[in-house]
Amino acid sequence: MGQPGRSVNHYRIGEAAAMLGVSSDTMRRWVDAGRVAAERDEHGHRIIPGEQLAAFARELAKPGAAEAEGRPSSARNRFPGIVTQVVLGDVAAQVEIQAGPFRVVSLISRDSAEELGLVPGAPAIAVIKSTNVMIERS
Repeated sequence: MGQPGRSVNHYRIGEAAAMLGVSSDTMRRWVDAGRVAAERDEHGHRIIPGEQLAAFARELAKPGAAEAEGRPSSARNRFPGIVTQVVLGDVAAQVEIQAGPFRVVSLISRDSAEELGLVPGAPAIAVIKSTNVMIERS
């Protein structure tokens, strides 16, 4: 590759932060601490090569919580967040979780929602395993 510049393969701090669901300040601290490598563009702005950002994102997403507690799982998509709404029906419950910038909505049994104590304000983790995941290019 040639000289680093603003391209599809490089991301400014704010863009990288948005992709990872963290603040720009957090992203800057990670760069400053050397957790993710950054370069300077022709204007002196810090940019992160796409390959570096992808590797760092994989590192952040490594399974840990459940496996560290001795509960192995094949699900790798875990979104910790806070319950924002619970709609209880006769048999089912609709549970909404705000996980960083993501709103996750799940339909589970009413019994499960009650047993887990899912109420607005409760911490929860949305665990997603699917064989059908759609991806859009931003």
